[in-house]
Amino acid sequence: MTIRDIMKYIESEYLVINDTPCEICGGEYLAENSNVSIVDGIPYDICNCVCSECGHEKTFQFCAPFVEDEDLSKIKNILN
Repeated sequence: MTIRDIMKYIESEYLVINDTPCEICGGEYLAENSNVSIVDGIPYDICNCVCSECGHEKTFQFCAPFVEDEDLSKIKNILN
C-alpha cells in the first residue's frame, strides 16, 4: 500500500468522524489526536475526539490494514 493509499484511507476515517453527530448535543466532533495501536494482534487507528459544542469526548477505532508490524513506528510518525 502506498502513502497515497494510506492517506485516502485516513481521509475516509475523518469523513466518518465528521458525519457522526455528538450523541449528547448533536454537535460536530473534532479530532484531538490519532494513534496506531495493536489490539488482539490487529492494528487499529485510534482517534480521540471532542465535541466542538459541549466538550463530550468520544474515541473512534478504525481497522488499519495498512499497518504491518515492521512499519508500525513509521506509520505512527506519519500520523503524528
